[in-house]
Amino acid sequence: MNLHGQNILVTGASRGIGKSIAMHALKANANVGIHYNKGAAEANDLKVKYPLSQTFQADLSNMDEVELLFENAIEYFGSLDTIVLNAGVFLPHSTEDKTAKWLDVWRRTMAINLEAAGLLTKMGIEHFKERGGGRFVFIGSRAAFRGETEEYLAYAASKGGLTSLSRTVARSFGRYNIKSFVVAPGFTRTEMAEDAIRKYGEGNILSELALNEITTPEDIAPVVVLMCSGQMDHATGSTIDINAGSYIR
Repeated sequence: MNLHGQNILVTGASRGIGKSIAMHALKANANVGIHYNKGAAEANDLKVKYPLSQTFQADLSNMDEVELLFENAIEYFGSLDTIVLNAGVFLPHSTEDKTAKWLDVWRRTMAINLEAAGLLTKMGIEHFKERGGGRFVFIGSRAAFRGETEEYLAYAASKGGLTSLSRTVARSFGRYNIKSFVVAPGFTRTEMAEDAIRKYGEGNILSELALNEITTPEDIAPVVVLMCSGQMDHATGSTIDINAGSYIR
């Protein structure tokens, strides 16, 4: 696939799934906006390695910074063809926690995982309508469909909202040539997942899977690049599960 001439913004692109998506898009000759919050060194390493990229810092829990992120990306690239909404947090908050502490985690999770994505979607729709079309790729989760463990209520709820958001965009704005997709990974070997691997053991995680290995970001990124290419446009509104057969709908 050749994405030459395409401008793509990837949120949460300094590590994990987002970094792999950015790298695969860059290798396909796209111009890529690499969003990060605290991963400046990692984002700048990508920028040095891939001249077609540009870095953008923003704290997605702050909606003013979310708005500025979008404006800066448009100013730099001139326009966007695809927005990949990947950034998210996976924060535990047991129902046995004090209510104030539990609610703090709920609100932070919703702000980063859903509210920021909603605002970028709203701004993206306005931009794509002016341009005559565009694409959204939402990185969801298996948790939106099978649920999560009790300490991740907010995470599961946020990914459920993200999935519904994507489907509504596909149904409501297809007439403007705006396409929208969800990629729903299961457990994926990233830095964010290392704590879970240490806590539960790799063997326990593998026992959930149909395959004999844990999914990696490199298993996910090519599917996103395919969505960006336009070759999946008639699958708009769909969700692609990439979870090593751990949950089959």
